[in-house]
Amino acid sequence: MQDKYLNPFTDFGFKKLFGEEPHKDLLISFLNTLLPQKHQILDLQYTKNEQQGSTALDRKAIFDLSCISSTGERFIVELQKAKQNYFKERSVYYSTFPIQEQALRGDWDYKLSAVYTIGILDFLFEEDRSSTEVVHHVHLKNQNGQIFYDKLTFIYLTLPNFKKNIDELETEQDKWFYVFRHLQDMQEIPAVLHEDIFLKLFETAQLACFNEIERQAYQDSLKNYRDWKGITETVREEGREEGIEIGVEKGKLEVARRMMAKGMTAEDVAEIAGISMMQLNKPQK
Repeated sequence: MQDKYLNPFTDFGFKKLFGEEPHKDLLISFLNTLLPQKHQILDLQYTKNEQQGSTALDRKAIFDLSCISSTGERFIVELQKAKQNYFKERSVYYSTFPIQEQALRGDWDYKLSAVYTIGILDFLFEEDRSSTEVVHHVHLKNQNGQIFYDKLTFIYLTLPNFKKNIDELETEQDKWFYVFRHLQDMQEIPAVLHEDIFLKLFETAQLACFNEIERQAYQDSLKNYRDWKGITETVREEGREEGIEIGVEKGKLEVARRMMAKGMTAEDVAEIAGISMMQLNKPQK
């Protein structure tokens, strides 16, 4: 059966739904299900995110939006298709940019607006594979578990953990998570999603309404998504299987070299497989 709606995990699909001015109410609705009452968004504007996706691998694995609310809160919204080494470090690093951008010239009292990094993950961290949680809130705390600074928040959504079916959806957040997980598989709009905001989403996501240029751009983006997911899953699965017989590190190297032979760059393979460039370039014995 032919797809009726776009896949929101593609770069094109995510930008179409959440990164265009006419559809920013979709992004506002989604973000408000994750934010505390004091930081609910009434309006927002998109900002340049020149620091985001600064490497070739970032641009393949991640799509970023950067925006600021009408009351000054800053948001980085990341769609990440596959696990990268140092993902958490990367998130911390990029969160510093909207902090620094608030600096004023001359006398300044260092008062900052809140910064949120929202990570929408289409994978599970290895350390989270035994967890069933979907939403992870990360704050800066002291040794007693008390919040030291409440204006820097990381929210990670491990969407593969969202298992509710259509009859179990209770909250707006449930509905948004369900849409992320199942939009590309739907042929009809479920009754529980017959709300104005979701009806607009389905209208925006309908492939039949795309012009020829949009349709081709989406197909290219979908192919990139499927290729990227296939490559990363192959590297990890074959690495685990070979690792059982010949040692984990050697197994990873064997698979990594096969993926390079298929045309994937050494940098991408090293990142996905979790090995260093030095290991990858080491002569085979």
